[in-house]
Amino acid sequence: MRFLWVLVVLFFFQQGFSQVERVEPPNWWTGFKNTNLQLLVKEEAIGSFTAEVNYPGVSLKKINKADSPNYLFLDVSISETAKPGTFDIVFKDGKGTQKTLVYELKARDQSPEDFIGFNSSDVIYLITPDRFANANPSNDVNTSLLEKTINRENDYGRHGGDIQGITDHLNYIQEMGFTAVWPTPMLTNNMPRSSYHGYAITDFYEVDPRFGTLEEYKNLAATIHRKDMKLIMDMVANHCGVEHWWMKDFPFDDWVNQEQAYKNKEPLFNSNHRRTTNQDLYASQRDKDEMSQGWFVSAMPDLNQRNPFMAQYIIQNNIWWIETLHLNGIRQDTYPYSDKEFMSDWAGAIMNEYPNFSIVGEEWSTNPLLVAYWQDGHKNKDGYKSNLKSSMDFPMQANIVQALNEEETWGTGLVKLYEGLANDFAYTTPEEILIFPDNHDMSRIFTQLKGDIPNTKMALATILTLPRIPQIYYGTEILMNDFEKPGDHGLLRGDFPGGWKGDKTNAFTGEGLSTDQKDMQEFLNKVLNYRKNSKAIQKGKTIHFAPFMGTYFLFRTLGEETVVMILNKNENPTTIDLKRYTEMGLDYKELTNIITGEKMKWSDSITLNKKGVVLLTTKK
Repeated sequence: MRFLWVLVVLFFFQQGFSQVERVEPPNWWTGFKNTNLQLLVKEEAIGSFTAEVNYPGVSLKKINKADSPNYLFLDVSISETAKPGTFDIVFKDGKGTQKTLVYELKARDQSPEDFIGFNSSDVIYLITPDRFANANPSNDVNTSLLEKTINRENDYGRHGGDIQGITDHLNYIQEMGFTAVWPTPMLTNNMPRSSYHGYAITDFYEVDPRFGTLEEYKNLAATIHRKDMKLIMDMVANHCGVEHWWMKDFPFDDWVNQEQAYKNKEPLFNSNHRRTTNQDLYASQRDKDEMSQGWFVSAMPDLNQRNPFMAQYIIQNNIWWIETLHLNGIRQDTYPYSDKEFMSDWAGAIMNEYPNFSIVGEEWSTNPLLVAYWQDGHKNKDGYKSNLKSSMDFPMQANIVQALNEEETWGTGLVKLYEGLANDFAYTTPEEILIFPDNHDMSRIFTQLKGDIPNTKMALATILTLPRIPQIYYGTEILMNDFEKPGDHGLLRGDFPGGWKGDKTNAFTGEGLSTDQKDMQEFLNKVLNYRKNSKAIQKGKTIHFAPFMGTYFLFRTLGEETVVMILNKNENPTTIDLKRYTEMGLDYKELTNIITGEKMKWSDSITLNKKGVVLLTTKK
């Protein structure tokens, strides 16, 4: 009898009743506006198979063969009547071999309108997860991956921070006054070195096991939402890591740019990084091609979004993560490097499904015209419509640094900030632009400002008072810096003290922090928590006055609340005539210092005793 059972098992095994190697997306949902789904199926010789689906409300519209015999792309329609459940996709090759794929349609457990994005009422905390907190040392090394070591002494090595480390310290983040969390990518980067940063993704549907599991990522998202905070996912449409699984077997001959050269081991060209080719009326085709088709770096192959299957793959992948984690927003890396028509389609597809969602695209340019070009609603001369809600304010970031580092003259110093803000006329909705003092790709703001604490406070106060969506990089609150090697990525993404067992300094508890670090942490805490409840800062009218006697006055006002920001670069006591600001209607009103709690009467003049920032409010 046992022998007969073995024969039966062998028979079915030979007939190929088995799951295929890979299907992406690994599941889907009912109830989308777009009822079309395209499944990537990978399995040896699957290209010679046909496919069948028999499930109410689900129909197989087309079977697309790839250039590789090991792929099929199935166009599936999911009607409004389709119910959640599992169904078989049966593959047959005409020779009696049959393979079965069990696929699941899930019910959506959140209304699409309830995916609420970030806005000017939020302040985003940007984290490099590997460097924030190591809650689970058991996942630090994974021997199945190419980079098998962990070394906190190596700036470019893995340090062990993980998803649970973020979850465990959400109370700290919330109590500091942040309302949203943006971790850099946490998907698998199976690269031989420098894989900690997350931007060389080798599996777009897998959480890197050194960060944790999908369940831990879901728990992070759920915990963030229970705290009435928001989660932003860092996504990469432009490139992948060179060790991505498809690099050994491309579905199509144009799956990535310069694919044939890569296969033939011929020289490849990197992007020329001339991002202005996206707007330049006179740009040569060569420059355009080198910009959009060059690899970002030699370890990051450039994805070809002009291939319709690749385009659909990226859109579906991003929607899968939105739905899986109940995301509030996406930060899209290297935005201008991808095919710009695709990026319009990509953003449009997401916003069509999630009307209250938010997307911010990275345009690293100090030219506000380039930043404005990418924002939805901007009237571009070439007719381009981006569908992108927000871009990143690199121009204002540079203006703030220049304003504080330069000496005060007619054309230098605070005037850079004043004139920079005047460029807001170029933006459709400046309050939806994302502003920051620094990020994971540039020197820490404390380094940029040459270790000057009053200047750093002025920069942070400006970031948090402007009509913008602010983002603060982890560690800014304790003056983390990269003085030793300015601009070195491994160093500026340093370990957050207290995130590792045995750390002598713990920024989460304050243990071991210097007086200056504690002071900065308290300063930022007070500004953030005031801002969290300030409608004037979040939504109010902005009025600023030209720099005067080494000072800059900016007002945010809504209803009975007026917030006054005064930047003062004078080292010695300076008295300012307040009659210059009579139009603000503050004469003889009592204002409170947001940082110190002290009261003052807005009368004829104000004496500023030392260099730094003064934040005042009419709110009682």
